[in-house]
Amino acid sequence: MHWYHYVAYFFGGAFLANTLPHLGNGISGRAFQSPFASPPGVGLSSSRVNVLWGFFNLAAGYVLVCRVGTFDLRNTLHVLVLGAGILIMSLMLAHAFGRFHGGCEPASPMRPTPANPGRL
Repeated sequence: MHWYHYVAYFFGGAFLANTLPHLGNGISGRAFQSPFASPPGVGLSSSRVNVLWGFFNLAAGYVLVCRVGTFDLRNTLHVLVLGAGILIMSLMLAHAFGRFHGGCEPASPMRPTPANPGRL
């Protein structure tokens, strides 16, 4: 096993994690941030763009995990590297998207959020 297989598994996990918010919002018919919005990553893209971007991330993750080297679900190191990519990207996405959707700080009854408009 070459070192670059582990790099591919790590980034494959990152792409797979990035699939979820884009595909989930796109399938639900919601606009969501994407690299194609204006400004990139801040503005909203249509649900169709997010479905396409989510599917691209899924395909890239598949290629990096299943077509590079010989990924084995029974090999603990392979799974740990893939999981590290998923975890790190998920934390980065939670921070990035949380800025726009109120997820970076817990909501309080006194502070309005999109989900909890409050009494202000």
